[in-house]
Amino acid sequence: MALLQISEPGMSAAPHQHKLAVGIDLGTTNSLVATVRNGISVVLSDIQGRAMLPSVVRYTADGQVLVGDRAQVSQSDDPVNTIVSVKRFMGRGMTDIGDTSRLPYRFVETTSADGFGMVQLRTVAGVKSPVEVSAEILKLLRSRAEDALAGELLGAVITVPAYFDDAQRQATKDAAKLAGLNVLRLLNEPTAAAIAYGLDNASEGVYAVYDLGGGTFDISILRLSRGVFEVLATNGDSALGGDDFDQRIHCWLLEKNQLSALNPKDTRLLLTLARAAKEQLTEHGEARITAVLSTGELIDNVLSQDEFHALSKNLIQRTLQPLRRALRDAKLDVKDIKGVVMVGGATRMPQVQHAVGEFFGQPPLTNLDPDKVVALGAAIQANLLAGNRTGDDWLLLDVIPLSLGLETMGGLAEKIIPRNSTIPTARAQEFTTYKDGQTAMSLHVVQGERELISDCRSLAKFELRGIPAMVAGAARIRVTFQVDADGLLNVAAREMASGIETAIVVKPSYGLTDADITRMLQESTQHAQDDMQARSEREQMTEANQLLDSVAGALAQDGELLNLAQRADIEAKILMLEAALQTANQLSIKRAMTLLNDVTVSFAQARMDKSVTRALAGKNISDLEHK
Repeated sequence: MALLQISEPGMSAAPHQHKLAVGIDLGTTNSLVATVRNGISVVLSDIQGRAMLPSVVRYTADGQVLVGDRAQVSQSDDPVNTIVSVKRFMGRGMTDIGDTSRLPYRFVETTSADGFGMVQLRTVAGVKSPVEVSAEILKLLRSRAEDALAGELLGAVITVPAYFDDAQRQATKDAAKLAGLNVLRLLNEPTAAAIAYGLDNASEGVYAVYDLGGGTFDISILRLSRGVFEVLATNGDSALGGDDFDQRIHCWLLEKNQLSALNPKDTRLLLTLARAAKEQLTEHGEARITAVLSTGELIDNVLSQDEFHALSKNLIQRTLQPLRRALRDAKLDVKDIKGVVMVGGATRMPQVQHAVGEFFGQPPLTNLDPDKVVALGAAIQANLLAGNRTGDDWLLLDVIPLSLGLETMGGLAEKIIPRNSTIPTARAQEFTTYKDGQTAMSLHVVQGERELISDCRSLAKFELRGIPAMVAGAARIRVTFQVDADGLLNVAAREMASGIETAIVVKPSYGLTDADITRMLQESTQHAQDDMQARSEREQMTEANQLLDSVAGALAQDGELLNLAQRADIEAKILMLEAALQTANQLSIKRAMTLLNDVTVSFAQARMDKSVTRALAGKNISDLEHK
């Protein structure tokens, strides 16, 4: 109700001028969206003031898709249809996931032409890919940002683990496309954290960013110097994170209580309690875990901090080997590291901080919130890419995490672009035929550090045809790899004598096909009317709640301006609007809002008169004329 929002003279703000862009941390456990306001990077909260959105999606039998807190409350009651930690499945197949017996989902594996397939999940709403599930999280973050910023987004920078391979990055970009987001850039999470930390602290020197999130682990070594953020090396493990610490507690509970196979509901219940115990042990010496299983069996155990440290010791050791590799790749020693920035909620565990401090010989830096620092850095990058000038010129030089190459004779991998090459980049290498009269060449693009093709990730296969018939070894085939700023790959092959050429935008087997994306976008268009209706309902309910808050504040501040009858009339209309909100009927809410607005018109005028009187108190006509 605009009339009730009284401002003193001179208090109005200038309109928001800059282009709307956001940074999104699409996390395994929680996700966030941030933007730059008045030159400062800030996380955007929902209408309840919550910054972190649980990365949980639930599909219901009546066609609803619940996201965040609304889905999280049902994870133990409906574990099969409530998807948690979906980021661990992005761009992955069953062989990547490994043992699924402790996960309460019904997995489906699709198979592509080259024998690979991305894992999918069977729900009450049908088979869903991790890309579709992630898109639901991104949709809600996009909606939150547009509501908070009161406008349409130009684009978003979305963060990914530095050790995400091409398939995982492409899957993330596909999810953003489904969510209606224009991706300005995919940004490595440790790099985003370094941007936030470096600009916040005006730091210079070589820093390590230790990023242990819910599902992934990354270590990046960066040199910060006069506004240049240069990534020297990165390493990690995309299948190691806080979830694995939960699993250790879960297995401890199974062993302690001599439990074998559990149903999905009990599995999710114990995993949820394991996570809660892990978080409690961050600040307390012990955690009590109590539950009643669906079989009626009582679980009642106490886990001490020392026991948990022993259970998780080898997980922490698994993070130290990538540290050594990253330092070796950067040609640095521990003594060269000026500071260690901790990123990710899992770094709050005391045993993690102790191990990192011991490895580097210095206490880690924890002055920025490890849950929010990635989103804050992504927002700074988004603001820059959107063209909003802040006066702080800086340059980001990121790297590719894994080597890219081709299969050669004997099933060997020939690296074209080695890991830790600065991106964007392009490199070329010449190959030749191995048979007389050969007129075609099959090209198999792979990613990884191993020497054998069987140990590397297959990204794509394509053919160069029309090669002039020559003796073996006479043809010159130039293959060019181009990696963009998102770490995504294009490959071109050209026969130098004839000029015959072919190219491919690498679309990994583990990602969605263009046809899949088109189909899903068409489906979202078909449901656009329903989505608009849902948005309209949400906006109206938000407006109604704001009206109630505004009237309540006015009554508290200036209620003495009303007589008893006037106040009773307003309070009756407040009750009517509150009842209408309970029904969620748009027509009823609109009618109740109109009645409340109408009945407060005279109250608003009385408040305005009071404000003017207060502003003029003690002044005479000559004072006003001089104004």
